[in-house]
Amino acid sequence: MPARRKRRTRAEQKQETRSALIEAGLMTFSRDGYHGASLEEIADTAGFSKGAVYSNFGGKSELFLAVLDYNLSTLRGEQWDPLAPAENAGGALPPQIAGDRIQAERLVRGFELATLEFITTAARDEALVPALRTRIQTLLDAYERVAGSHRAPDEEIAADGVAQLMAALEQGVSVLALSGAASIDGSLLRAGMRRLLRAPADPADRPDHTSLLPTVAQVQRLIHDGSAEAEPPE
Repeated sequence: MPARRKRRTRAEQKQETRSALIEAGLMTFSRDGYHGASLEEIADTAGFSKGAVYSNFGGKSELFLAVLDYNLSTLRGEQWDPLAPAENAGGALPPQIAGDRIQAERLVRGFELATLEFITTAARDEALVPALRTRIQTLLDAYERVAGSHRAPDEEIAADGVAQLMAALEQGVSVLALSGAASIDGSLLRAGMRRLLRAPADPADRPDHTSLLPTVAQVQRLIHDGSAEAEPPE
């Protein structure tokens, strides 16, 4: 006789619904942008009604902040190191999922653009400024951890200052790429980070034309991690 499936609590169902909406939001914001994305489309992608969105989030801005938190915690965790050479994802992926590399690169670029859209909106909204500042600080904290671990013994600039410069470099590269004015591959970006840290060059860090940080492998984990079949709220 098959084992009886354990019934999930209401809190577990709510968390699964929220996670599904965040994942659907990531995909939709990346594809349509912050302003172009609709809550109806996000809810439909997750398999829920629009009411489920408002049961979990106050609106589009609150949902985007939750997606941004998920993005930051998944891709900028304790083990994140932007100086590590990008993996040769094309050769590492099995043939049946080789197309995921294109999907991952589009997701990275699309979400970067959506984030820039959100920043310009939130910076003009006094109610959103504190929330925006908190997320930017999370990004700076991640870079400060990197700056601390790679810090030169005679570095005169404080670690938080180096972190601000590194974040500014990354965001500037994103603006150039998204505007179409220039394209900077992963190896050049890492070389720039090393210059800021006064870290020695890595001979293995050759031009690779990989997507901007984060790596494809990380984005694939972001796409697939935490996926769960969610049930509509009762």
